[in-house]
Amino acid sequence: MIIDSHSHWLPEEIIANAHFFPKSWGEIESQIKAMDEAGIAKAILSYPTTDAHLKLGSISLVAEMFNDNVGKILKRYPDRFIGAAILPIDNAQDMQDEARRAVEKFGFKALSLASSFNGMYLDNKIFLPIFKLAQDKNIPIFVHSQIIKPIGIERVEDPLLTPVIEYVFDTTICIGKLLMSDILRDYRTKFIFGHFGGVIPFLANRFDATYQMLRGINFVKDLKAKPTELLKNIYVDTSGDTTKANFQAALELFGPKHILWGSDWPAKRDIASGIQAVRDLDISEEDKNNILGNNLAQILAL
Repeated sequence: MIIDSHSHWLPEEIIANAHFFPKSWGEIESQIKAMDEAGIAKAILSYPTTDAHLKLGSISLVAEMFNDNVGKILKRYPDRFIGAAILPIDNAQDMQDEARRAVEKFGFKALSLASSFNGMYLDNKIFLPIFKLAQDKNIPIFVHSQIIKPIGIERVEDPLLTPVIEYVFDTTICIGKLLMSDILRDYRTKFIFGHFGGVIPFLANRFDATYQMLRGINFVKDLKAKPTELLKNIYVDTSGDTTKANFQAALELFGPKHILWGSDWPAKRDIASGIQAVRDLDISEEDKNNILGNNLAQILAL
C-alpha cells in the first residue's frame, strides 16, 4: 500500500488571503485523480505554511479554518485522506485545545507544525505540552519548512535562493535545536520532517566529529549520546525528490524504517518519478515497501 506522507490542500479562504498559492492548491478531486493514476491508497493533508494569517489577522482563525475544511474532506473521503491539524502556535493552551478538537471531532491522526515562527523554533518551551500530548496519544507531528521569513531571509531574499536554500536550512536548524535542547532524547514524540530533514543527512559525520572534539575541551554540553544516535530518532520524508545521492545519505543516517515516501503535491506533480526513485534503490523489496507506505501505516496504526 502506497501512502503519500507529504501532500497539501488549502481551503479557498486561505488561498485568497495568501500571496503565493494558486487555486490548484484547493482542488481535492484533482489530487484524487492523480492518486488513482499513481496507485496511491491514502495521503496526508498537511499545511504548507502561508502568510494568510497576516491578512486574516489571526493564527487561531487560520487554524480553525484549515482544520474545519480538512475535516469535511475526511468525512467525504474517509478512506483516502488523513488529516494533520495545524495549531494556533501563539498560545500554549490554545494549541492543546485545538489539537484535541481536531482529533476528537474530526478524526485527525497527526499534527502539522512549521519549522519556525518569527524566528522561534520548536525547542521553545511553548511547544513542550504539544510534544507531550502527541507522545501520550501516539500522534506524529509533521514539520514543514517555514516559508515566511525563514532563516537567512534578513540577508538574502530571492525568489529562487529563498525556497531552495533558506527553506531547507530552516528545517535543518529546527532539527539541530531539538537535538541540543534534549527533546529528541527525552521525548518519544514521532517528528516527521520534510525534504529528507534539510541537510542533516549530509552533516552526520561533522556532527559527531565536532561534538567529540568540543566535548574533549568541555566546550559543549553532554548530550549523553553521539548526535547521530539521537538524530536517528526522527523520521524524514522524500518530498518528491528523485536524487539517488539524497536517498543514499538519508538511508545511511536514518535507515529505511525512518524514511517515508512523499510527493509534495501539488508543488510537485510528477508523482510517478518519485515512486520509481524508491523502486530503483538498491535495497530489499521489504524496505522499498516500508518507505512507500508501510512505515507510515505503522506510525499511524492503520
